[in-house]
Amino acid sequence: MTDAIDQVQALQALRLEIDGLDQELLTLLNRRAECALEVAAVKEQSADDEPAVFYRPEREAQVLRGLVNKNLGPLSHEKVALIFRQVMSACLALEEPMQVAFLGPEGTFTQQATLKHFGDAVIGRPFVTVDEVFREVAAENCHYGVVPVENSTEGVVNHTLDNFLTSSLRICGECELKVHHHFMALTNDAPIEKIYAHQQTFGQCRRWLDVHYPNAVRIDALSNAQAAKLALSDPGAGAIASEVAADLYGLTILSRKIEDLSDNTTRFLVVGREPVGPSGADKTSIIVSTQNRPGALFSLLEPFHRHGISLTSIETRPSKQGMWSYVFFIDFDGHSTDPSIRAVLDEVSKDALEVKLLGSYPRALRL
Repeated sequence: MTDAIDQVQALQALRLEIDGLDQELLTLLNRRAECALEVAAVKEQSADDEPAVFYRPEREAQVLRGLVNKNLGPLSHEKVALIFRQVMSACLALEEPMQVAFLGPEGTFTQQATLKHFGDAVIGRPFVTVDEVFREVAAENCHYGVVPVENSTEGVVNHTLDNFLTSSLRICGECELKVHHHFMALTNDAPIEKIYAHQQTFGQCRRWLDVHYPNAVRIDALSNAQAAKLALSDPGAGAIASEVAADLYGLTILSRKIEDLSDNTTRFLVVGREPVGPSGADKTSIIVSTQNRPGALFSLLEPFHRHGISLTSIETRPSKQGMWSYVFFIDFDGHSTDPSIRAVLDEVSKDALEVKLLGSYPRALRL
């Protein structure tokens, strides 16, 4: 009996302590929000005739990275980053609610990446194509846009890269999202004759589909969310999409995590109009066009090796300005303001036909 009383008293004491901590957290969160409003007021006063810039990607990246580095647990680094991302998102919304375009419809992985990068307080606006996302941001109808650019299984999203050939938008950030695909349908008792999914998703789930639905017709959709929407009106169809899409469109998940590789990850880019300052852990993206001559690619890459700059990606795309004419999309570590990066870009520019700086931005936080 005494042990039971001691346990009740211990629980009551812990709950009282939690209540007190919650009150302290609430007070501190509201004080942080007040500071954010004061920051906004200072920015408005110092902006003169130019509109004030409230969102600073490099500052947010520095804060999150610093908090994760100081975290001693028991909360995981991932949970700490998630909590503070939402705090910063809510405070930023007090300064200026941000509108972010993303590749829709609702329920896509791009929407999930948008919320992961900006937090739930942003106003997300879905668009049907990558072109529309670029157009809305360029027209200043949205502050930023989020588009997929690369998958660890299927490679680059060519349509996203091609938009940078003609767009003046800058890359302002990146986000990496672990992608799990689920097979779903309206009911679990109708035979599946056709399956809807995005083209890249079919590639990421090819082995599973070959085993379980080898005879079903595979139909490309603009997105996995659209695939779920199409399956909703077709009892003989299945779709491959996210759990969010299944909930959104009322479909039944028949099989979970059907991707061929368990570490399937998609990288997304945040596009905007403003340059981003250095955060201390950055990446730079450029487009380079070269003369069609022997050794052109070696001449392009040699300065990076000589200056010790690590390349993270290199892709080739048709330049669309002549037959068999190509450009190189290159990602590398560092910020364009770093002296070593400036030296490399100067050398590359002397040997290339054109070098277009797409942007320098904080590297995705990997936890």
